[in-house]
Amino acid sequence: MRYQFVDCRWELGDPARGRELYLEAHIPGASFLDVEQDLSSPPGPGGRHPLPNETQFAEAAGRAGIGNGVFVVAYGSMGGAERLWWLLRHFGHGDCAVLDLAGWLGPLRAGEEDVEPAEFNPGRRAGDTIEADELQQRLGEVVLLDARIPERYRGDVEPIDPIAGHIPRARNAPWNEPLPEIPPGEVVAYCGSGITAAVLVHRLALAGREAKLYPGSWSEWSGLGLPAERS
Repeated sequence: MRYQFVDCRWELGDPARGRELYLEAHIPGASFLDVEQDLSSPPGPGGRHPLPNETQFAEAAGRAGIGNGVFVVAYGSMGGAERLWWLLRHFGHGDCAVLDLAGWLGPLRAGEEDVEPAEFNPGRRAGDTIEADELQQRLGEVVLLDARIPERYRGDVEPIDPIAGHIPRARNAPWNEPLPEIPPGEVVAYCGSGITAAVLVHRLALAGREAKLYPGSWSEWSGLGLPAERS
């Protein structure tokens, strides 16, 4: 088995910044996958970062050197690495880990990399997502976690989506803070558009808890005009 580092850095509101950071300095041999172009479909009724389809993701993964017999080490920012980790599991490739780049003690280098392409054969993991209609019917039944920062969860500010607040019965578990104690039950994670929620799913997996992702997240929920709370 060979290893492939994948750089998934990105910045909300600055789509080009992730690749700029990669070209400035990255782990030697790392490929780059763009959260907006490679790890998401175009914005639409399903939210700002809908999941990519099988064909789109397989093409991007293969171009990044991901295929059978490849162990992926993803690193990024604002949930980019965890988004790749989640997508790889979703499409049947479980050989992936997340690295905090701040803990990397090796060298970095600038410029492009000559990454050997691979053939990625997507499968499909069932039961790891939930859609808006099912979630609305099960509010109060599932343990619903909102990964956004507290100000957006409470509805004090909303710089992106049309409505401020959160999904009723959701608990706040900010992606950039330690994971709080999670009560028993089936866990569902969401955020603004399905990226930072993957951080919660990853942390829960490390703690031995599985969680579903609501991919459309608040961007879809608020766009559909579904019930919202402020607190």
